[in-house]
Amino acid sequence: MLSNLLARLPRANAYRRKFLDNQDDNLFMGSFESFAAAEAGAPPSKAVGYDNAQAATQLYSHQIYFYDYPALFWLGRSLEDGMTRIFDLGGHVGIKYYAFRRVLPYPDGLRWTVCDVPGVVRAGEALALQRDAAAQLGFTTALADASGCDVLYASGSLQYLPQRLSEILAALAVKPRRIVLNTTALHPDRTLYTLNSIGFAVCPYRIEHHDDLMAQLKQAGYRRRDVWRNEGKPIEVPFVDGGDKAYYAGCCFDLAG
Repeated sequence: MLSNLLARLPRANAYRRKFLDNQDDNLFMGSFESFAAAEAGAPPSKAVGYDNAQAATQLYSHQIYFYDYPALFWLGRSLEDGMTRIFDLGGHVGIKYYAFRRVLPYPDGLRWTVCDVPGVVRAGEALALQRDAAAQLGFTTALADASGCDVLYASGSLQYLPQRLSEILAALAVKPRRIVLNTTALHPDRTLYTLNSIGFAVCPYRIEHHDDLMAQLKQAGYRRRDVWRNEGKPIEVPFVDGGDKAYYAGCCFDLAG
């Protein structure tokens, strides 16, 4: 046992250096007791979180990736059913709005609201004006603005939030009619808190227990329409027990009744 531990130390130290020097890869490191503990354990040499100048100006690709298609399908069905108020939780500068409008017939009455951190929201508002999208695409920093929306859409964002989905829903005066989640970090056995390097910053990161997330939605009054795994999008937390079991997934749930 000791020999195995000693053999792992050089590899673990090399990985830590790679994590700290990372600029382009999506890397994970460490295991913590809570989201707050992960945030407190972030290395001091890096910015923490998305709310910084570089994150605000970093324009992510507006292309449609292979892992976008399950959520794209359900958003398309939602628009066909007259659901025109979409609340995009953690949608950065509106990257999915711009990507999906190439293939979805957006109705004239569409109101797509992105909720993100203040610096990113300011960049998104400026970009929407430049691209003549402000009539449909709006921005907010307040989770409470999801109240009364038709679709709560979260693509790869829940894992970065200190609040769990159940807490977000409980705080809304009027719950969304539909919830579409995609590329959500999940684990089959437990909830794992770790750190995620996104190059210019390090973020606390929650890999949620799959069964717990499904239970949160059911207890909030939602019924399942669809679930899927985002196969081919990798996630692993090296040198952590069970860190190789994490995966990305999504789902569509409707408010019962």
